[in-house]
Amino acid sequence: MNRNRNQQRKDRRPPGGRRRVAAGALSGVLAAYLSLAVAELVSAAVRPESGPVIAVGGAAVDRTPAPLKDWAIRTFGANDKLVLLAGILTVLVLFALALGAFASRRRRAGAAGVLLFGAVGALAATGRPDSTGFLDALPSLAGGLAGAALLYFLTGRLPGASGALGDGAGGTGGVTGSTGDAGDAGGTGGLSGPEPGEGRESPDLAPGWNRRGFVLAATTAAAASTAAGGLGRSLNGSRGRDAAASRARIALPGPASAAVPTPADARLRVPGITPFITPNKDFYRVDTALVVPRVDASRWRLRIHGEGVTRPLTLTYDDLLRRELIERHITLTCVSNEVGGPYAGNARWIGVRLSELLRECGVRPPSRGGPADQLVARSVDGMTIGSPVEELMDGRDALLALGMNGEPLPFTHGFPVRMVVPGLYGYVSACKWIRELELTRFAAYDPYWVKRGWAREAPVKTQSRIDTPKPFARPAAGTVMIAGVAWAQRRGVERVEVRIDEGPWRPAVLAAQDTRDTWRHWSLPWRATPGPHTLTVRATDGTGEVQTAERTRTVPDGASGRHSVVVTVD
Repeated sequence: MNRNRNQQRKDRRPPGGRRRVAAGALSGVLAAYLSLAVAELVSAAVRPESGPVIAVGGAAVDRTPAPLKDWAIRTFGANDKLVLLAGILTVLVLFALALGAFASRRRRAGAAGVLLFGAVGALAATGRPDSTGFLDALPSLAGGLAGAALLYFLTGRLPGASGALGDGAGGTGGVTGSTGDAGDAGGTGGLSGPEPGEGRESPDLAPGWNRRGFVLAATTAAAASTAAGGLGRSLNGSRGRDAAASRARIALPGPASAAVPTPADARLRVPGITPFITPNKDFYRVDTALVVPRVDASRWRLRIHGEGVTRPLTLTYDDLLRRELIERHITLTCVSNEVGGPYAGNARWIGVRLSELLRECGVRPPSRGGPADQLVARSVDGMTIGSPVEELMDGRDALLALGMNGEPLPFTHGFPVRMVVPGLYGYVSACKWIRELELTRFAAYDPYWVKRGWAREAPVKTQSRIDTPKPFARPAAGTVMIAGVAWAQRRGVERVEVRIDEGPWRPAVLAAQDTRDTWRHWSLPWRATPGPHTLTVRATDGTGEVQTAERTRTVPDGASGRHSVVVTVD
């Protein structure tokens, strides 16, 4: 009896149901593809960062808790943004498949779902820190409308779609309408004609459409989407080409104040140790920009204004080039760097003294009666970074940097202009792609990272790292060279010590110090005996303070602790 009932239910199902759902799912993917393509094209008229994928990704970054952000950086490194974008696209495809399958029966509701996707992108775009308002919503809204129209069009030609063409009182193609003979030459409704053994087409097929017609419509939609997306990428890419051309035309002048020549013995020739100067391609990158801003230097402007500014300035790139430039070796460190982590680098920077620009504007540090204690730097991508005015004007080589290791800044490191401040973690000093400097007070404004639970002020902590041997290495018994780097910007490194297992601390050999704003190489020859061993390093800075053994996480003002590696000597 149950078998007969089940068979009766199957008999009542519309023929070709699985094909209908599959075609609906394909329609959903095509609608999503068109949505993204149209959004890409419209974003070329607005700005590239206003597209829905970038906007939603940026909103996700903005709302990511600090522990999850640190996990992503530790796990994926420089690929964290690619992983995020890939995740967003994967979710989008799955959503499109499900929405299209749903739309194969509920046509209007499916189209509304695409509109909802566009609305989400629009809200994300207008909610970004760099939003220019309603214009940023246009790419997502236009894409949503185009995708909704396509999904409505394609699913209207599928069997069994509620709201299909001709449904209602006329009943010419809806669930209760009638169709022509299933034996018509075109096979007038299903994607592939009647199921084997069926003598007549299902009564829920939309008239006038066959599989070839649907395939033609889908192929046309895919081709149009590809063309729109390609045109959008080309138009957006032209901005990048203009920026690249402006960078290629730049010839950095020689500095009025060159960097002090690095002592020859500041670089240790130990295999596996970090180079003293980090090549640009290897310099760490940690920021929130899902698309690297490409700014045309000829159009770039910097505005300096705010509390205590008696002479506001607006500067061009050429204005900065004509000023007195200084060149310095400075080690930068990211606050997201775990103990022993890779997010530290040393480079030769060339730029303009920030303190001189501020004095030209009439700015005084708080210690001399100035009303502003915070300098908020704003990036072209909307990032805000707050730096303490007192430290920027205390004599350190705080720069508006134009060049890095002898060439104009790479785009990934802030071209055309960025801030470089020795002794402060990057999130309170190293604004890239900078466009504005505003003098204000810590009590009046919280920049991007402070709003997310990080400290307002964050001097770099004394740290040291073992570069060689690597964790879980298996060196041969005998003399093994232990080596690495240590840093304590603004204080300098006076001593580095290494401990083998639970033995005494042994003084390492320090390379010559370049400046107190750069890291120092160190090494220690070790008579390694067979078996497992734990190697630990600690540094002492120029004030006599020994690197703490207390382990803390990166939040709120940088990690602390001592770096250890475990090796097994064969």
